[in-house]
Amino acid sequence: MEKKRLVITIARSYGSGGLTMAKKLSEELGIPVYDKEILRMASDESGVNEELFGRIDEKIKKIFMSTKGKYKGKPLSPNHSGFTSDDNLFELQAEVIRRIAETEDCIFVGRCADYILKDKDYVISMYMYASEEDCLIRLRDTCSDSDEVLIARMQEIDRNRAEYYKYFTGHTWDDARNYDFCINTGAMGYDKLIKAVKAYIEIKNS
Repeated sequence: MEKKRLVITIARSYGSGGLTMAKKLSEELGIPVYDKEILRMASDESGVNEELFGRIDEKIKKIFMSTKGKYKGKPLSPNHSGFTSDDNLFELQAEVIRRIAETEDCIFVGRCADYILKDKDYVISMYMYASEEDCLIRLRDTCSDSDEVLIARMQEIDRNRAEYYKYFTGHTWDDARNYDFCINTGAMGYDKLIKAVKAYIEIKNS
């Protein structure tokens, strides 16, 4: 039997361990994971400074919040006046995501990849979340900031991700209806989480 294509997209709340899960899944499944590498690749392919991509990475300027669903699926040409606009920088990243997804099995973290690839039947979209306390427990292990600082950072990053997703897709970031599989990462340890995700993939692809 021919092996089925597999592309996984992971949207994640800050502190939920979504990136760690992506890396562990990458090791378990033997497929690469793409996170900030997308920024470098988009920069290399477009000639636009990587720093510009970094400035809008999963966040947008509040002045542009009135427009929703801006993703069109087609980047502007290099000679266009809006080539380095925030909207087109997203389109350039999306182009990289689409190209990678068409050529290899892989995992994408964030950057609206679930929406960009929503029409591909080999894509499994996931949303990983956890309670504030469970997120705090994970974050305390990685830095020495106070809980107040961590909670404020958590709220700001999740707000940025939600606004970014809404702006480019027109949809609500943490709405379970946008994803194939949502999982509370605070409910079990990483080993069990990986087993649960692998079981879902196996069942869905059977």
